[in-house]
Amino acid sequence: MDFHPDPVATAPLPFDPVADGPEVRRWLLYLLRTDHSHAYTNQALSAIRFLHRRVLMAPAPVADIPRAKRKKGLPKVLPQAEIKAFLDALKSPKHRAIAMVLYSGGLRVTEAASLKVSDIDSDRGQIHIRQGKGRKDRYVMLSPVILNVLREYVRVERPHDWRFPAGHRRDRHITSRTIQQQVSKAAKAAGIEKRVTPHMLRHSFATHLPEAGTDLRYIQELLGHSKISTTVIYTHVTKREARKVTSPMDRIFEEED
Repeated sequence: MDFHPDPVATAPLPFDPVADGPEVRRWLLYLLRTDHSHAYTNQALSAIRFLHRRVLMAPAPVADIPRAKRKKGLPKVLPQAEIKAFLDALKSPKHRAIAMVLYSGGLRVTEAASLKVSDIDSDRGQIHIRQGKGRKDRYVMLSPVILNVLREYVRVERPHDWRFPAGHRRDRHITSRTIQQQVSKAAKAAGIEKRVTPHMLRHSFATHLPEAGTDLRYIQELLGHSKISTTVIYTHVTKREARKVTSPMDRIFEEED
């Protein structure tokens, strides 16, 4: 596979990172203005700080430069009609099973990719997520629909250790990149114009649950969030809560009637 390095990362720096604090600041602002992510920009700043503190063993002239604040947007979700159309577009039993696991349990893509055969507990109706984000284990529900899909997939694939092996390499699990490619391909086949990612399926799971009346504390446990404030954001995109609110305009006309 050809490797195409990032031209910004490989180009000579337009300043002396050892002594030029103001120039570093201008360069970081340039990264943000040219559509590089906040995480990428902060990583560049951390690298320059590391150069001073760990390699040169000298005070960093960039120590007072604050890290870029991450943009806080609402999660992007798919309505259930589009979820169904997307799943129907997945013709491979393996990729269909992965996508359904992602949505039905709210798994992160790395968690779904690294599932083992032993992680599916059909007797208890649970999926065991091992060493998720923050190196925490948790359990999510295993729906009867997913169990049937997995059984159909197993009859075709015959996995041994990894639930979703990488092609013919039984000693490795499928990569997150491969899952992303298949998700994107299926979304286009389903006629979905927006960019669909595996994480969007997790967001959709977390949004559709409160719409159905599921308690936020339980959703927090299913998602593996350490703070309830991380889970609360999904209430901002649910339809159920919006439907509960009566517009003041409605009350005005009700009084006239």
